[in-house]
Amino acid sequence: MPEAPPPLPVPDAPALRTEEFDYDLPERLIAQAPARPRDSARLLVVREDALEDRGVLDLPALLDPGDVLVVNDTRVIPARLHGRRGEARVEIMLNRAEGGGLWQALVKNARRLRPGDMVSIEGAEGCAARVVERQEGGAVLFDFGPDQAALAAALEKAGEVPLPPYIHRDAGPRAEDAADYQTIFARRPGAVAAPTASLHFTDRLLAALDARGVKRATVTLHVGAGTFLPVRDDDPRRHRLHREWGEMDAGAAAEINAARAAGKRVVAIGTTAMRVTETAAREDGTVAPFRGLTDLFILPGYRFKAVDALLTNFHLPRSTLLMLVSAFAGTRRMRAAYAHAIAREYRFFSYGDGSLLFRCERDLGEGDGA
Repeated sequence: MPEAPPPLPVPDAPALRTEEFDYDLPERLIAQAPARPRDSARLLVVREDALEDRGVLDLPALLDPGDVLVVNDTRVIPARLHGRRGEARVEIMLNRAEGGGLWQALVKNARRLRPGDMVSIEGAEGCAARVVERQEGGAVLFDFGPDQAALAAALEKAGEVPLPPYIHRDAGPRAEDAADYQTIFARRPGAVAAPTASLHFTDRLLAALDARGVKRATVTLHVGAGTFLPVRDDDPRRHRLHREWGEMDAGAAAEINAARAAGKRVVAIGTTAMRVTETAAREDGTVAPFRGLTDLFILPGYRFKAVDALLTNFHLPRSTLLMLVSAFAGTRRMRAAYAHAIAREYRFFSYGDGSLLFRCERDLGEGDGA
């Protein structure tokens, strides 16, 4: 299947500044563990004209029979490694498999590495990687050799669950994080961050959605380490996303197109499912099978083609994901939603509560309510 073409630039796009996507969050609201059970998390429903406090278990009642959920089946790998070149130590975060044993990684102290250097992986005897090249932004291309089974075994032995930096584990990830940071849909290894909206799903919730007649389409997006990188430029349009590998097969595309033809809604479970679906979308709102890399960067002004609703968590200030949800539901509306969530002490970020956003074709005007 061909790689999708890059999105066309939005004509007459409004001026944007990164500071428009900033907000103050009390540290106590950053969730350090998921809700237990997972489906007991709260859910803020954001419609064009109202905010509503609900729970994740209310999701079936908020959807209609025939609506289709688009879920991401990527599986998080223990991607954080500690390496050594001579006496120099480096921390390696695997980012994206390039095939044939090649991996792009983000590396602390990357300046210590040069092409041809061999880096031994601590805790995995006999595992080493050759530096192929240094790339922009602290990225390094490594060659781990063609034996992928040996690399997978080394990761399980020496790798760490790559928890986001705002989840504090002074002694490293806890034993339960290996399960907590994995979704119920996880099947295909390759992500270095979880598609966190899916962390809310349980067998009980899926059974209720099935009973409601809600359909599911499964896609893959292997989330890269770049998801944690802040937008540093004053103009977010100058920020470059790291490319991530994704796939929508013919079966998923057919499920989505059937729902659209029947007048039903396409509901992306997480921003990763959103990006794959919009990458695969045609101008008429249908989707085509897709397999390849995507660096689709969704900012206010983007015209959504295929997705009608989005289940997502609350995102970091000044992040590309906060920009995406603002594009989908309106910048002023999302500002009001986040203020509401903070005032009512929702739990934020990867292990936090969720929000259900319905696509809004207009942003709030100055005199509008939330």
